[in-house]
Amino acid sequence: MFPVPCSLFPLRPMTLRLPKAMVDQMIAQALEELPNECCGIIAGKDGAATKLYRARNAEASPFRYSIHPLDLLRVEREADANGWEVLVIYHSHVASDAYPSPTDIRLSQWQGTDPPTDLYPGAYYVLVSLKDRDNPVVRAFRIHGGEVTEEPLVAT
Repeated sequence: MFPVPCSLFPLRPMTLRLPKAMVDQMIAQALEELPNECCGIIAGKDGAATKLYRARNAEASPFRYSIHPLDLLRVEREADANGWEVLVIYHSHVASDAYPSPTDIRLSQWQGTDPPTDLYPGAYYVLVSLKDRDNPVVRAFRIHGGEVTEEPLVAT
């Protein structure tokens, strides 16, 4: 796959609808993996969430995440076999707000592209904040061309 300039596919604001069980699973995983950030992918078809994949954080860090390459390969193979796409890339912030950090933004782009080219065009980036562990906050964003836009998230 060749990188495609972001300007060719502008994104429209769209509500991300996820089953409440998936939102609950992301929060549970974030709490279980403390003190480190958790991460994973939700695959789907035509904008509908189909399967949540927990992944290992290859960084094993409270400050950053990287989906373990073997987990990413497993997810992409199963998604391809089922005709699904990467709908959501999620991770947690253990002590900061649910908003993409500069590192999160940089890692959402193909490295070395100018202008920035999206690694997963159209994917949502969902963040789980455990800043207040008794009241986790879950928010959805699009990162397009290095620019962050919050999108509505509805748990159904």
